[in-house]
Amino acid sequence: MTSATELPGRPRAGALGGPATARATCVLAPNPSAMTLDGTNTWIVAEPDSDLAVVIDPGPLDETHLQAVISTAEAAGKRVALTLLTHGHPDHFDGAARFAELTGTRVRALDPALRLGGEGLGIGDVITTGGLELHVLSTPGHTADSLCFHLPADRALFTGDTVLGRGTTVVAHPEGRLGDYLDSLRRLRALAVEEGVETILPGHGPVLDDARGAIDFYLVHRAKRLAQVETAVENGHRSAAEVVAHVYADVDRSLWPAAELSVRAQLEYLGEHGLIQ
Repeated sequence: MTSATELPGRPRAGALGGPATARATCVLAPNPSAMTLDGTNTWIVAEPDSDLAVVIDPGPLDETHLQAVISTAEAAGKRVALTLLTHGHPDHFDGAARFAELTGTRVRALDPALRLGGEGLGIGDVITTGGLELHVLSTPGHTADSLCFHLPADRALFTGDTVLGRGTTVVAHPEGRLGDYLDSLRRLRALAVEEGVETILPGHGPVLDDARGAIDFYLVHRAKRLAQVETAVENGHRSAAEVVAHVYADVDRSLWPAAELSVRAQLEYLGEHGLIQ
């Protein structure tokens, strides 16, 4: 049996909710599924000596969950002062408007359509609410509007769906673009090396205590999948459905529709780079 310390990224054992670093606490949303794993991780981030908190990804429109996020912050002596979004998928965003109503906060996002209160997020912005230093990073690929947030004080990175705590991220055509995603992973790896990032605080799944190991695993996984898809095409499997049946034969068939969207993104990437005709 493989222990957690031997798995990619060294996923942290134990309950998913609760304190994860000195400044970050997770409240797990009750929306588990094959795509959301155990559910969406809503993150409360605050300086230990501050009474103000930032919430990242309020999650689904579930009143009990949204109230739990507020209660968790208040129990720690914090008031939610700002809401941030990693991207606009419903399991991260659907509760944002109601959460903003409950807390009286602005919702800041890269996509103007997701913002509440006017001000958005720009690449290179630094969030300083309550004395925090939270850097906004552009990480498109899973979606065009995907962001990560770097928390230098905890050597941590909030990754949304760009890096998960378990398994790998779906880059689904046409919204997802594999070339952008690979570039984003490389930027995150460089950040981990240059800034000493150790911990990944994902949008789904457990905390990862080996950021570089997790990102390296993702890059290797993508390279292997691309090679498999390229070989499948060379062997005559031309359509996305044919490639899925060949490459993902050992995957639960209920996941094949998602896999087909991923293969479409891979075929697009291979075509753009002249690796297939």
